[in-house]
Amino acid sequence: MDQSSSLQYSASELMCVNAARLLRDGDVVFVGVGLPNLACNLARRTHAPNLQMIYEAGVIGARPSRLPLSIGDPTLVSGAASVCGMYDIFTLYLQRGNVDVGFLGGAQIDRFGNINATVIGDYAKPKVRLPGSGGSQEMAGWANRCYIITPHQKRRFPEKVDFRTSAGFLNGRTERDATGVRGGGPLVVVTNLGLLEPDANGELILTALHPGCTVEQVKENTGWEIKVAQTLRTTNPILESELILLREELDPDGIHLKGS
Repeated sequence: MDQSSSLQYSASELMCVNAARLLRDGDVVFVGVGLPNLACNLARRTHAPNLQMIYEAGVIGARPSRLPLSIGDPTLVSGAASVCGMYDIFTLYLQRGNVDVGFLGGAQIDRFGNINATVIGDYAKPKVRLPGSGGSQEMAGWANRCYIITPHQKRRFPEKVDFRTSAGFLNGRTERDATGVRGGGPLVVVTNLGLLEPDANGELILTALHPGCTVEQVKENTGWEIKVAQTLRTTNPILESELILLREELDPDGIHLKGS
């Protein structure tokens, strides 16, 4: 919650708004449910009316009349530009370079933007077994731009992930480039404290703080000695109109924003 103004909002609302602002009019976005879905719909209702959403289940140009509960929710089909198979989505769209943005998330994100969504602990005897990749591995490799949304907690930002589900910059940008994947990798990580972006070597550094947040908070909640950009920005304040859209139109039942 912002401490510098009278406008009250949650961490999820803060991340959602800042993720939406990264999107451009005309972007083709490979999106799932949750905050990425809200961010895309918010962007389309504000500054990116021509944004096109693609869902993993095979829906292209989705314009859901209500908040979808899963990537297979029938509401995604109504009003969509096209419906096809999952194979076509990944081969004819994603791998051909027709997807501008892929939204990602995970349990762990390391200093080079690699994502773990598979296990916490040793793979053979994990402490926690997670859902796994889904389509995120392909999005991480082939989407032209990738954005990550996650709360900024030390357990979520270890220096090295327990399992590399989706590739960021591996052990550095040169190593990723050598694989031959075309996608640009994780360009921005949006957290409830600020924005992280890769430097020339692909290491995530702090480039922006949200109003009321501090560098010390970021360092305390990061599992490596995170670097700070020479010119540290402050993100633009949240607008009341953005919150009204989120709360009253996009997620009125608080399915993804409730209690966040």
